[in-house]
Amino acid sequence: MTRLRWLPGLALAAAGAAAGFGLHLLLPGLPWLTAALILGVIVGSIPPFRPGLDGALAPGLAVASRRLLRLGIVVLGLKLSLVDIARLGWVAILAIVALVVVSFVITWLIGRAFRLEGDQAVLMAAGFSICGVSAVGAMAAARRSPEKDTGTPITLVTLYGTLAIVVLPALAALFQLDARQFGHWVGASVHDVGQVVATAQTAGAAALAVAVVVKLTRVLMLAPMVAIASIQTRRRDAAADASSRTSTKRPPIVPLFIIGFLVAVLLRSFVPLPDTVLAIADVVQSALLATALFGIGASLRVEQLARSGLRAVAAGLVSWVVILGLALAAVFLS
Repeated sequence: MTRLRWLPGLALAAAGAAAGFGLHLLLPGLPWLTAALILGVIVGSIPPFRPGLDGALAPGLAVASRRLLRLGIVVLGLKLSLVDIARLGWVAILAIVALVVVSFVITWLIGRAFRLEGDQAVLMAAGFSICGVSAVGAMAAARRSPEKDTGTPITLVTLYGTLAIVVLPALAALFQLDARQFGHWVGASVHDVGQVVATAQTAGAAALAVAVVVKLTRVLMLAPMVAIASIQTRRRDAAADASSRTSTKRPPIVPLFIIGFLVAVLLRSFVPLPDTVLAIADVVQSALLATALFGIGASLRVEQLARSGLRAVAAGLVSWVVILGLALAAVFLS
């Protein structure tokens, strides 16, 4: 019976993900993942629910927010085809890689300047520069970040990624971007893959095709960035052990779920998978991430977020504007 103690919390997270999908159907402009996170936060904010969420339901919510998030990252790899990315050309690929690295460093510096607590600055940098919620979860796992540090970055990438759906199409008309340029801009600047699709499709199929390929090139940077974070964590743990004369289990240089992600990328790139399989994988990935986001939202405490709320929102806004500017410059230079 003890082994199944995670079932109630996991069932709640799955129900929350299903409710998020229903909300998405009622309000198509609201992405499924965003709806699931919002519902989780609402549930976690109701005082009578707190004892259950922090007690019997906590193990299952932890499984949802950690393990299912990592499984979702693995399945995300089936969206990436190295063949499609190679068609961008080496100049465009190198420009995207440079944009990710520069965006990461600048966002991290902005987070530090606004005095975000703990690992929030580096997790925000990963989410804003690479692939939103998936990157926050992957980086948190690599750095062994405490649970309390993940809530604010996830909230920020969800907030500004959702705003992009409304703001970027309006700015595209102001900057007189054609469909290809708009798609490139969206793919280079918007956080989650779902948010990229929702934003780019407003300009038609041509913009969407470019946006998805550019975005997935950014997603591919998840593996090396997480590997670097794992190496830094190993060094940090080694230094701590040396000073305290203890022994801590070292995290792997490349976490297992990142290896799974890379295997999925190679599978998509070199094995002809039927469209039906890819469509099912897309739904599975969204369902896994939606369940994870509900679990994360239900574990958040709004009063804890409020401590750094204004600073965090301001840091996110500055980072978002900077990344939009850098991505737009890359579009005009390419």
